[in-house]
Amino acid sequence: MSDSALLDLYDRQLRGSLDNPGTVTERDGPLLRVTGGRRGFVSGPPDLGVRGAELDRLIRRQIDHFAARGEALEWKVRGHDRPTELPERLRAAGLAAQPGSTVLVREAAGLADHGGPPPGFALRRTEDPADADRIAELYCTVWDQDLSFLAGVLRARLAHRPERTAITLAEAADGTLVCAGWLVLRDGADFATLLGGSTHPQWQGRGAYRALVAQRARIAAEHGHRYLHVDASARSAPILRRLGFRALTSCTIHLWTPPPNG
Repeated sequence: MSDSALLDLYDRQLRGSLDNPGTVTERDGPLLRVTGGRRGFVSGPPDLGVRGAELDRLIRRQIDHFAARGEALEWKVRGHDRPTELPERLRAAGLAAQPGSTVLVREAAGLADHGGPPPGFALRRTEDPADADRIAELYCTVWDQDLSFLAGVLRARLAHRPERTAITLAEAADGTLVCAGWLVLRDGADFATLLGGSTHPQWQGRGAYRALVAQRARIAAEHGHRYLHVDASARSAPILRRLGFRALTSCTIHLWTPPPNG
């Protein structure tokens, strides 16, 4: 499939939310708005169809909606979105652009044929809620920040629809958690989405991340998903490109946070 056809498929299938438990999805004009999660989420079609003052009013309604709930707001903008003035208008309204990512895709089947885990590692899929705490602890170490909320996110996904969330672990011989990532299997979609994949600093460069990507590709293929999709950070994008992923577009989160006094 050509890049333009894949981008069209992406726009038709991956503009929504990840069906996180406890959330409510609604429409406001062209926008999809999700409330009730750790923070609110807003996404739109490739072209919002509004410009200028009308666009400013649309943005303001989202801020007012989440401000009334005391929730932060995450607005996802892709590199090919229109109008081109959208990022500027979001920033003017008080949303801060976060570090950008690259939207990468590739067919799952070929990657699923890659070999097993590198020497010294064992790979396994888990549905044990206790592993959610281990993953959160690993991520806090890797990124040197408080990411303990991930335990709750993963526990909720396992409780809600465990068959649609494939959490995969790479562990050393002594049971140390080396790398962890998960795969979201979307109903009726050609794409399965890779999330996570962080590796402990002492174990980086030994193939654990690549092995987990290949394992999740096998799971995706087994469930009938033709493509893998990932919003790749600058750190992971080079590894994924070497595994045959190709870029479709870019993606930038714009974040609004309620003031401390509400």
